[in-house]
Amino acid sequence: MITATDAATDLCAVRRDTDLRRHARLLQRMHEAMLDGAAPPSPARGVVQRSWHRMRAAGHDADRIGRVEPAAHPVVEERRRRSALALVIDGLRDSLASVAEEAGHLMVVTDADGMVLWRAGSPVIRRRADAVGFSDGVRWTEQTAGTNAIGTALVEEAPVQLFSAEHYTRPLHGWTCTACPVHDPRTGALIGVVNLSWEARDAHPETVALVRTAVRLAQADLWRRREARLNALRAVAGSTLTRSGGPALLVDPDGWIAAVNGIAATGRVPVPAADRPVVIPGLGRCTPEPVPGGWLLRRDVGPAGPPVRLWLDRSRTPPEAVLDGPATPDWRYPLTPRHAQLLTLVMSAGPVGLTAAALSTAVYGDAHHDVAVRAELSRLRRRLGGVLLTRPYRIARNVVVTPL
Repeated sequence: MITATDAATDLCAVRRDTDLRRHARLLQRMHEAMLDGAAPPSPARGVVQRSWHRMRAAGHDADRIGRVEPAAHPVVEERRRRSALALVIDGLRDSLASVAEEAGHLMVVTDADGMVLWRAGSPVIRRRADAVGFSDGVRWTEQTAGTNAIGTALVEEAPVQLFSAEHYTRPLHGWTCTACPVHDPRTGALIGVVNLSWEARDAHPETVALVRTAVRLAQADLWRRREARLNALRAVAGSTLTRSGGPALLVDPDGWIAAVNGIAATGRVPVPAADRPVVIPGLGRCTPEPVPGGWLLRRDVGPAGPPVRLWLDRSRTPPEAVLDGPATPDWRYPLTPRHAQLLTLVMSAGPVGLTAAALSTAVYGDAHHDVAVRAELSRLRRRLGGVLLTRPYRIARNVVVTPL
């Protein structure tokens, strides 16, 4: 079992008393041994071993960085505009950009796909980054750049610091990088990565705490903004729900419930969209109606009837989660292979449900990937809403599960 102490030790690439030159030479020998398939002089840290294994399995070239052509400027601008991180980028700049410029570091913020959306730092370090393709609009992932803090943090969904030859590709051996994923505090969904990069000769462990603190502040700011939006919606809930003339929900743009009338419901519902009916347990088929700051959901026609039914349609590619209610069209959601696997396990568990650790063991063979499991299920709940409950993960009691 991985302890908190083990995890903290594995997170930092160097310690305060590390002889950086000596450690860099050791890492070079470890890197060469890994490429040659020989016994290393010392084992790499767990996060590095896992990433190196992925790189070897994918046949990644250790001598060059892959295709990192930047997206067109309008594409980058649109990504910036749509990113939730646009709401907190000023705070991240306040926390890290001034430090980066003074210390010769490069601050980079990416979206959940690893695309670089914002950079800040001295002209010198920006030119060094440009020389290896680390510029605005590129997708800086393991697939493009090999083992690197941003790409590996996206895979691990955890903070990552890499020093020198811990990077898989040799062009990055002169760098030290610290990256931390940013999650939406209400949904748990991964929305991006914050990273600090600088020359390997100046590596130090303190940047791990610095970046993690900046990310925590950004997530707290996102939480406050979401709560303010819900409170604004609640302020008009009374008059809006009264006009609905029956059972109804008032939800924010992400499906979080602000107020209810005539129905027992908490948490969230599938993310509403105009002209796309959704099936709400206990309410039935609803067509979302836009209201200032959110959506009004009320039953389209007829009584609620029998409970909503959930089943998996594996005849389609990709497979789909299907919700159907009485005399209503099916509501379908395409599933990724991982979502299909997790939803199958939860549906099979019955009312007792499964914990994140239990799901991690079933999917990955150990309980150490519970963070990744929670993130995947948060994405799934963004579509299924109150159908999929948490603590433990289970299907809502008023939903009939068709045998798999």
